[in-house]
Amino acid sequence: MQVLTDEEESSHSALRAQQVILWSAPVLALVLLALFAAFPGFFPPMSPDMTAAEVGAFYRDDTALIQLSMVGFNLFGILIVPFFVLIMVQMQRMRSESHIYAFSYLTAVVAGATLFALSDVFFAAAAFRPGRGDDLIQLLNDLGWLFFIAPIGMLVAQFVLLALAVYADDRGAPVFPRWVGHYALLTALAMAPSAGAAVFRDGPLAWDGLVSFWLRNGAFALFAAVMFFVLRAALRHQAEQEGVPS
Repeated sequence: MQVLTDEEESSHSALRAQQVILWSAPVLALVLLALFAAFPGFFPPMSPDMTAAEVGAFYRDDTALIQLSMVGFNLFGILIVPFFVLIMVQMQRMRSESHIYAFSYLTAVVAGATLFALSDVFFAAAAFRPGRGDDLIQLLNDLGWLFFIAPIGMLVAQFVLLALAVYADDRGAPVFPRWVGHYALLTALAMAPSAGAAVFRDGPLAWDGLVSFWLRNGAFALFAAVMFFVLRAALRHQAEQEGVPS
């Protein structure tokens, strides 16, 4: 039986913890996808041009399903953070100048998760008292949608910081391949226009539009899926470098 040194045991434990986070991500993704589909306001996405009476009727007609989906998002939505912390941990393995990018990346991740949680709270508050005035329900619904779609700066920063870290890691065997940096910047460019949801009430930049809703959310989901495989390869390479079982 192979006996590991204390240093090898520590490396093995760290890798094992990262593997747990990595392989929990697909399970969490399925849960979040189910919750996303359960919220009746996403398929199709609600229009910003709905009248107060229409918004009030939506929350009165679908109160139970809205509350169920928001409780689910509040329970499971924050669990996406460890997946992005895993990216940050791998960024710390890059060249020393990449460490500042890694910690800044973590700040952006936490900010994004906080805003997502606030959007859930506003949607839940709109459904909490469906008998209140339609104007108040519409206001809460507006806040939920705007917090969910429009504050894109922290996500753009997240992708840009990752790209900068990848470009700085110019060793012969980098942690992430260079194309990850290009892809992160492309994702940032795809998502940035959704900031217009705070201004436009119709067209592709409105919160229900092709760009602000479908491209934004699709680009984010695709990036997370791609990074799952990138992280899996990085963890295998780390195990080989440290000479411990993966």
